[in-house]
Formats: sequence, structure tokens, C-alpha cells
Amino acid sequence: MNFMKKNGAGLLLCLAIAVPAWFLGQAVPVIGGPVFAILIGMVITLILTKKEPFTAGINYTSKKILQAAVVFLGFGMNLTEILAKGRQSLPIIISTISTSLIIAFILYKALKLRANNAILVGVGSSICGGSAIAATAPVIKASDEEVAQSISVIFLFNVLAALIFPTLGAMLGLSNEGFGLFAGTAINDTSSVTAAATAWDGIHGSNTLESAAIVKMTRTLAIIPITLILAIYRGRKEKNTEGSTFSLKQCFPFFVLFFVLASVVTTVFQLPADITAPLKELSKFLIVMAMAAIGLNTNIVKLIKTGGKPIFTGFCCWVGITAVSLGMQHMMGLW
Repeated sequence: MNFMKKNGAGLLLCLAIAVPAWFLGQAVPVIGGPVFAILIGMVITLILTKKEPFTAGINYTSKKILQAAVVFLGFGMNLTEILAKGRQSLPIIISTISTSLIIAFILYKALKLRANNAILVGVGSSICGGSAIAATAPVIKASDEEVAQSISVIFLFNVLAALIFPTLGAMLGLSNEGFGLFAGTAINDTSSVTAAATAWDGIHGSNTLESAAIVKMTRTLAIIPITLILAIYRGRKEKNTEGSTFSLKQCFPFFVLFFVLASVVTTVFQLPADITAPLKELSKFLIVMAMAAIGLNTNIVKLIKTGGKPIFTGFCCWVGITAVSLGMQHMMGLW
């Protein structure tokens, strides 16, 4: 009762935004529910006269619900199937992730970008868009504004990739298998990978959607090492600045451990699709709900004014990943 008294109003507000945002995302998948939720949340917070009754629930949603979403994401990952079918793409995945993170780090130094913005854009571009940002944000203690900005940057290049890549792949003479690898390794969000692969299949009468999705799921596994490395880095940095003793237990992102356990349960017990599919959908809906909370905590005017550097960083990461994905395919004789 105390929990609902404190958080109920904010939770209901986030839920009220998430439901229409979810259906809008279903209708326009290339944009996606999370982006609609952030936009609606930012508009509502401009007209909300008294925010105090909602604040606790909004903050709970943007932190705890977001972590729960990552945990449920694990139930959609059968590790045996993903690694068996996606191992061919591993060299390309490792190369694209490394490229994005290196570019983000260089631009962080060169442009004096906020560290959290650079990390979120780099990770979101290279791993799996909104899901990677959702997993990384609590680990590095990113603000809701930083999360919203990073999601917005990722969204922009998701749309461009979904529109441009099928035509680009045809111009370059990619095979169906090659385009599946290209879409799965160079587009950063599942909805946009699906949109691009579906467009390719419609043009070429092929079936690249499944292979592109598997490559994309293989990329998603990188959430595990990336979040752990960032947690240790953050813990050591806080130790040095605050003079406290480094404790792995304190900085360890336990929700990522639960994500791994969910994946292991799905793999070991071979959970059928009628169990895992609803859990995957729940994960996606909780991310939308958390993004609504992040939108409610974001000043849209300030977001636009400070968006230049993150957008340029996202563009450079996007171009770098695209070039490396195609280059690695060529080197491996797959194109």
C-alpha cells in the first residue's frame, strides 16, 4: 500500500503514455514505440502544471522498470540457436562494435562530449539500439536526459538505414546472405533490421529476414561483457575520485546477471515460443513504459539545443559501422 501510495500516480501516468505509444510503434515499426513514448512524455511534461505527485513513480519506472525490461529480454534468447546460426557473423560483429566504441571515444575527447552521451551513443549504435542503452544507462548512472538524447540519435540513423540500406545493398551487388549479414551487423535496432530485411525480401523475393534477425540477436549478447566492463570501470573511477574502496559487489549490475540467467533458462529447458514470445513482448512494452518516464523527465528545449554533438557522434559511428561491416564481408569472401 505504501509503495502504491508513493509511486502509483507516476506508474499510471507512464502506463497511460506507454499504451498508445506501443500501438503507434506497432503501426510505424521503423520509428518504434520507445521513440513515440519519449516524444509523448516530453510534450506532456511541458503542460503538466503539478509534477510532484508523479515524480516518485516516474523515477521508479525510468530505473527499476527499465532494468526489469532487460531481464525479460533474456527469455527471448536461446543461446545455443543464436551461437550456432550466428557464429559466422562474429568477426564482423566484434569489428563493428570495436569500431563504434573507438569512434565514440575519439569524439568524446575531440568534441568534449559528455562521457555518458559518448558511451550510450557508441553502445547503442554498435549493439542493439534501445535495448543496449536500456541495459547500459543504469550501470553508468546516466541521467534521463542523456538516455533520451541517445535514443533520439539512434532513432534518426535507424530510419535512414531502413530506408537507404536495401537500395545500397542492391547497388553493391550483395547476395541475399550478404544483405542479411549487412543488415544484422550495421543497423542498430531490431525494428529497423526487420524493416530493412523485409524491404529487401519484397524486392528480391528472398528470405533474409530470419538470418538478419539471428545476426542481430547475436549482437545483443554483447550487452553482457559491455555492461560488466562498464560497471568495473565506473566502480574504479568512483573509487579514485571519492577515495572509497573498490567493491565489485557494489558496482555489479545484478539485473544483467538475471538477464543471463533468463537466457540460460530458455536455453537449458528449451522453452517453447508460446512461453518466450509473451515474455519478449513484455520486455518491449516495459522498455516503452520506461521511455515514457524518461520523456517525462526530459526538457525538450534543452535536448534540441545540446543535440548537435551527440548527433554528429552517432553519424560517425553509423558510417564507421557500415564501412566496416561491408569491408569485413569483402575480406572474408562473403561478398
